[in-house]
Amino acid sequence: MLELTKENFETEVLKSEQTIFVDYYGDGCVPCAALMPFVHEMAEKYGDKIKFTAFNTSKARRLAISQKVLGLPTMAIYQNGSKAEELIKDDATQENIEKMIKKYL
Repeated sequence: MLELTKENFETEVLKSEQTIFVDYYGDGCVPCAALMPFVHEMAEKYGDKIKFTAFNTSKARRLAISQKVLGLPTMAIYQNGSKAEELIKDDATQENIEKMIKKYL
């Protein structure tokens, strides 16, 4: 999984023509930490078809806000540089995350 920063976000996500999964998480976010092993499992399972990335919103709040990430955890799919779909907070369950990923395979 690629760790995104404010320096590489535009190149890796917004200027990419690939389908990209972004796991938005924050320092001290317990649900984010709980989902991380599952997200890594999904990256191993589907990483040949979708590019999996993670973005720590605690290190770049303005960028997170510019992407309309207002609650954590947020899991998003980007296609052709635009956010196609996202799951926020209570909707970001293992079942929903895998369903969302499968839609974009």
